[in-house]
Amino acid sequence: MPDSSNARIALGLVGALVFVEFISGFLQNYYMPVIADIGRYLNVNDADLNWLEAAQFLMSALCVPPLSKLADFIGHRRMLFWAAIVVAAATWGIAFSTSFGVYLSFWAIQGVLAVWLPLEVALIFLRSAGDPDQADNTRKATGTIVAALMGGAIAAAIASPAASAIFDDMRMVLAVPAVLATIAVLIIWPMSDAGHVPQPAKLDLPGLAMLAGILILVSLSLTLIRLLGYASPWPWISLTAGLTLIIPFTKFELGRDEPIVDFRVMAARAMWPVQLTSLLLGITLVSAAIPLSTYAQTDPHEYGFGLGLEPAYVGPILLGYAFAMLIGATIFGEISSVVGPRNCLIGAMLLVAGGYGAMTFYHDSFLSVAFSMTPVGFGSGAMLAAIPAAAAAAAPAGGTGIATGLTGMTRTIGGSIASCVFGVALAAGAGTGTAASLSGYYTVWIVSSVAAVVAAITLFFVPATAFVDEAA
Repeated sequence: MPDSSNARIALGLVGALVFVEFISGFLQNYYMPVIADIGRYLNVNDADLNWLEAAQFLMSALCVPPLSKLADFIGHRRMLFWAAIVVAAATWGIAFSTSFGVYLSFWAIQGVLAVWLPLEVALIFLRSAGDPDQADNTRKATGTIVAALMGGAIAAAIASPAASAIFDDMRMVLAVPAVLATIAVLIIWPMSDAGHVPQPAKLDLPGLAMLAGILILVSLSLTLIRLLGYASPWPWISLTAGLTLIIPFTKFELGRDEPIVDFRVMAARAMWPVQLTSLLLGITLVSAAIPLSTYAQTDPHEYGFGLGLEPAYVGPILLGYAFAMLIGATIFGEISSVVGPRNCLIGAMLLVAGGYGAMTFYHDSFLSVAFSMTPVGFGSGAMLAAIPAAAAAAAPAGGTGIATGLTGMTRTIGGSIASCVFGVALAAGAGTGTAASLSGYYTVWIVSSVAAVVAAITLFFVPATAFVDEAA
């Protein structure tokens, strides 16, 4: 970024957001190395732990659209500040929860964290308005803050097992991310919404209610399958009701001046493949979270599969995955400048597909799992940085916040559905112990690989010159 305008962006706003995203990465990854210990602390089994992510993804999907929409009206920095306060309060609530129900509630509220990155990308994009290389600079700046997010994930992979070894009290272990969440609030507070003109907020509450109904009914159907089995009619009634609501919801939103989900923008040739890819990316990201951690801690002598690692040794696997994501996020901007943004996106998703495909064959040792997850990390890191930047570049004037926010919504919807499906798959065939079933893990890896392949194919529908600055 050679000119003074871009230098100010890099050293000012992006510099502060680097610290915020570092904390975001820490919060998102701190719990995974000790998730099995948390399950024992709350007296729940491995399969039920997947409902934690299902609840958090559902909350994220519900809150990201309205918060992103409001940010376009009242200011992206202001909305980021209030979202940080909510996340900090929820993280402290997690630290002092003693029952699964209370823990689950605060864990779900912490899902507001999903709106941080879209709001930050919108801030960067709008602050660089007028630059001839606005889209390219936004991609590079987004890569920088996503790299910081991965840095936070790496720090979490080290800090979490260390805290578990130092503190005997789980509340002290869980208080560490709460302290950092509070620091994020203090970092965001002095920022400004320079250049933003406040507008009267027109939030589409009926549309939000219909969207909530769809997401709740679909998630409920998957939960009922877990509780009642496939033979029960109730899961299918709930799923049918949720999917049926999509038709009137679409018609209703098309008739609104300020819809919560703008389907006209979503249908744009450069936008819909990005949003669908974001949804599919959400599926693949879930596979690298709780299922990977619980698989690594499953005792192969007792169950015939797994790595039998203690929490302190799960960290290096997650750390290696996060480090690969950091590299992918860091270099994607330069690679996209050479091969084009669309080709970079396609290549990243093919890396994810290949990694999970390898995982179905090579998962019997520490090295084989690390070998399989490394390309997944490269591709996922690049995609986390590329998708919101691509959405910002394709967004209409005045809709940057909601466009980037929709990538967060679709990603969390994909993650929510995947968490429910994976929870059912992991529980199916499980014995009386806490470990999930091997067939369930195969389902997780195969579904994630197929989802990544579909995403790569979808991106071929994007125009070759999409997301590229006019000068380029």
